[in-house]
Amino acid sequence: MKKLFNEKINVIIAGGGTGGHIYPAIAVAKEIKKRNKDSNILFLGSIGRMEMNIVPKHNFNIKGLWISGIKRTSFLSNFLFLGMSFLLKNFLFPIKLISSIIRSLVIINSFKPDLVLGFGGYVSGPILIAALLNKVPSAIQEQNSFPGITNRYLGNRVNLVFVAFNNMRKYFHNNMFCYGNPVRSDLLNITHLKKDAYNFFGLDSEKKTILIIGGSLGAKTINDSVLLNLSLIKNSSFQILWQTGQNYYEEIMLVKNSFSNNIQTIPYINEMKYAYACSDIVISRAGALAISELCVVGKAVIFVPSPNVVEDHQTKNALSLKSINACEIVKDISAKKDLIKTAFNILHDKKKMYLLEKNISSLAKPNATKKIVNKLISLKEQ
Repeated sequence: MKKLFNEKINVIIAGGGTGGHIYPAIAVAKEIKKRNKDSNILFLGSIGRMEMNIVPKHNFNIKGLWISGIKRTSFLSNFLFLGMSFLLKNFLFPIKLISSIIRSLVIINSFKPDLVLGFGGYVSGPILIAALLNKVPSAIQEQNSFPGITNRYLGNRVNLVFVAFNNMRKYFHNNMFCYGNPVRSDLLNITHLKKDAYNFFGLDSEKKTILIIGGSLGAKTINDSVLLNLSLIKNSSFQILWQTGQNYYEEIMLVKNSFSNNIQTIPYINEMKYAYACSDIVISRAGALAISELCVVGKAVIFVPSPNVVEDHQTKNALSLKSINACEIVKDISAKKDLIKTAFNILHDKKKMYLLEKNISSLAKPNATKKIVNKLISLKEQ
């Protein structure tokens, strides 16, 4: 049941670094405002990171903290290749942390929040520590199947922990709730959008569609997998909707003359509801937000986990789905050779397609946002 706030509340929400942290936080913020439009919400992000630009576009205020993570690759390799820059960044970490905790204490004293929510990323740490010191009710939401270092440290100290995967009890012992990851509401019912989606992207409704998404900035390995298999794609009966990412679009457009007419390229897809609606199979990195959205829309998917993510989150995320036959995985190192062929093979196998769609749909948690906000209201009323 949807609970309403009887009175406005002040909420601080911290998270950033990736869309996987930012967009679930925005979804919860919007749900809180929907319950009581007079509630005040303040976001905290890391200075210079993407959240500082994204959050204001959704009509929320955001303040920046001077915080970043520890560089945790091997000392020797970083010393050899990054030299003093690497040493300086890690040397500054404790200074940044203390500075950000002090600034967070000042923000709490002036904003006087009723709740503080952390959605991951290093920016969550200082404000949650400040909330604990001030005895302000607090919660975290962990999107991945393996928690980040900030959430591991604070998870058993805050009042509530929200997770998306069932295997998290070994990390969080107290007040944990497996509600899933909040996703944007316009993805909850896309079946009726298929015709409009083909028209929106200028695609052929008679052809099966492969949607390729490598994140907002792009994924070089996934892009190279397309470029190295152009002849295979040209001779197929399928079409590709390809989000190249902002970092790679101009470079890829230089060779556009070699593309066939069954490849549609876009730097960044804003209307993901249409992209999912017209797709038959999706190729994606294995970020937590992408997984949650794909579970909700129920699409067959091939994950190419990024090898460059701290603590290998994406591989762990993908393997949790692979264990119940809810996805296929192509390793990053094998993608250039195997990725497109694997997609074609699955599209030719109706039984395989059906099982992948059925199994990934079984993991969907479309009411995650509402359940999280309901529980937060209960925390506030205690």
